[in-house]
Amino acid sequence: MGRRVGLLERIARARLGGQVIRRLRRAGFTDARYDARGFRVRFTADGDETPTILELAPLLAARGRRRRGQVDRFVAGLVTTPRLPLDWAEARPLLRPVLRGGTPGLPLRRPVLPFLFEYVVVDLPDTMTYVGPDQPAGWGVSAEEVFAAARANLSGAVLHGVASEPVVVRFVDDGDAYWTSHLLLEHWLERMEGQVGGTPVAFAPERGTLLVTADGSEHLRGLFTQAEEIYAASSRPITPMAYGYDEYGCTVPYKAPSGHPLHQAVRRAERVLAVHEYTRQALQPPEAAAAPMAELRLMGSDEQGWRTRAVWDGKEPALLPEADEVQIGDQVCAWREVLPHLRVAAGYEPTRWVIDSWPAT
Repeated sequence: MGRRVGLLERIARARLGGQVIRRLRRAGFTDARYDARGFRVRFTADGDETPTILELAPLLAARGRRRRGQVDRFVAGLVTTPRLPLDWAEARPLLRPVLRGGTPGLPLRRPVLPFLFEYVVVDLPDTMTYVGPDQPAGWGVSAEEVFAAARANLSGAVLHGVASEPVVVRFVDDGDAYWTSHLLLEHWLERMEGQVGGTPVAFAPERGTLLVTADGSEHLRGLFTQAEEIYAASSRPITPMAYGYDEYGCTVPYKAPSGHPLHQAVRRAERVLAVHEYTRQALQPPEAAAAPMAELRLMGSDEQGWRTRAVWDGKEPALLPEADEVQIGDQVCAWREVLPHLRVAAGYEPTRWVIDSWPAT
């Protein structure tokens, strides 16, 4: 977790963020937005489909006219400098993989876990730019080569020493380590066994935090609660779910079947992520959406069991999120009952389903 920021520093950060936003908008970056929690600015250059993320910390030390000059020179550089290296040899060592949910725009990505994707960014000292889907061809390589190069650039670091009992290892990202991205590396989580005192289970609640402990340890239940709290409070959330690994060393969702003491904790985390991602999708609907997007809600409790519910008024056609159950007017039906009346809506991730009508009762 990051250090607590005092009132005066928050004011200074907000002023700097405002300065940068004003300069960027004057320069034509009309979608520039300030992220107070991450102390970053996000914008998309004209002609680009992928966003650039500007880290503001390097500009904070300067004061007065010096800071204004720094901001002006930096924005001027953004206007005249291409966002991405034009040459593959130059770009390759700058690539990093990142694990994210849905991201605005159309970056290069591939699905890796439920509701999560692997993206590739160009990592520069002050900015991080997502690679677009057409960029690999511009570099003369395939998308697979871009993903492979990005993964190869991670350190794959492993902690030294052996834990004598199950412990929690917390990785806090300083902006350069990309700890949560290490979950994309085969066998990386598996190699943490000695450091956490058992079979590793990981949480990546936000971009700057990775938590790892041992399966079956007394710490695991508490980490579900802690991960959800971090996830809910963060402006840069990834997932509240827990993850283990399969026989190939690939990261997979942590399993807790019925009867397992953590069964409901796992179900809740899965459904919190689903609600968040479908809600995010509904807030950014495509212009040509075929119908209104129905809401997805989290229902239940540890005692009753956690589930998701899609809510539809039953009148006009709608785009339903995939759910455990569907409320149609005042009637609640299991998903399997509604499924025969649905068809997949093309072009939606996560998947949406079109429902035109419902038999009268």
